[in-house]
Amino acid sequence: MHTVVVHIDKNVIVSCDLVFRIGTRFQTSARYFSRDTARSVGQYSLTTNQPQLEVNGDMRQVSNLWTKRSFARLSTSRLVVAALAFVAVLAAPAQAQDNKMTPIATPAQPNAIEIGTGPLPDAKNPESWHSQYGSKFARNVTVATLTPFLPDPTKASGAAVVVAPGGGFRTLSMENEGWNVARALAEKGVAAFVLKYRLNQTPADMPGFEQSMREMFSGTARPPRPDPEKAMAGLAPQIADARAAFALIRKRAAEWHVDPNRIGMVGFSAGAMLTMATTLAGEDAKPAFIGNIYGPLAPLTVPADAPPLFIALAADDPFFANGGYGLIDSWKAAKHPVEFHLYEQGGHGFGMYPKETTSTGWFEAFARWIGMHGMLKPAASGSGGAAN
Repeated sequence: MHTVVVHIDKNVIVSCDLVFRIGTRFQTSARYFSRDTARSVGQYSLTTNQPQLEVNGDMRQVSNLWTKRSFARLSTSRLVVAALAFVAVLAAPAQAQDNKMTPIATPAQPNAIEIGTGPLPDAKNPESWHSQYGSKFARNVTVATLTPFLPDPTKASGAAVVVAPGGGFRTLSMENEGWNVARALAEKGVAAFVLKYRLNQTPADMPGFEQSMREMFSGTARPPRPDPEKAMAGLAPQIADARAAFALIRKRAAEWHVDPNRIGMVGFSAGAMLTMATTLAGEDAKPAFIGNIYGPLAPLTVPADAPPLFIALAADDPFFANGGYGLIDSWKAAKHPVEFHLYEQGGHGFGMYPKETTSTGWFEAFARWIGMHGMLKPAASGSGGAAN
């Protein structure tokens, strides 16, 4: 067995728009870095394939800095990050081949619609794509788009879902957490719209991107602790993209046979953060129901009009499985519907990947849940929205 010990002194590490205060003497043992989890962690350019990793450090309270409005509602979070693994461990050749990020041509996206939020301010590097684990990823997205996946009209329910892929706001898992999810929803009779939201800029070339990720977690490029106001403003472009997505779907609701009162949102990891931020601070977005798939579960103040919430997480998720379940407690305390699925195994980023773990059942569970809320059948005349 290979064991890697990482000593982290008191520093501030910024990742996925969360600020982590890390001190000394915290120790955790994480059996997260099997072949399956190499895929999920590698999605964030942090790959390792050895069976065990130990991290020494002292995780303290962390603050979610999503947006100014949502930050005001968020209590201090305890997200224990058991494996922010910048350590690159030697892997078997076949695994290394599978994990490698390979630049690819931008795929054809004939149905993608620009949503009108404009180019990302001050962006210099153009959008680029790469493949990894047999799936397609985008980065340096500067112009947001929405891609419809419409169901067969004969089985369309009139409900719709905005799908927000994850990737730490540095990449987007467009295939595993976007298109494949949308296709599956359309098969259920639900119109799905994949949101390719704008991202934080990364180096244009792949070696530079890989190096920037290593530096982010190695401490050689540690930024000073950001001012909360600036950190909160950092997600403003993504929230604007989500709001524009909802507005566009409602504007073209008749064309797409969508009930404007039955539009939900589901997000993965960073996309789950965006889903929660849209619910809290999206103003006119007003999702009818939301899905948080392996996103942070920090407690927060729940809005009076909060929609039903679905959560799926693997117990061996190296990022969000050890920080408690405050979000669920918050929703329950506010007497709003919440359903939580905690899978024994699955790691982070399982999405629609075929795996032998029960985490692959999350999609059918989500589909049954939205069906329970009436989203798989046409709304009764004169009614709309999710049941609260």
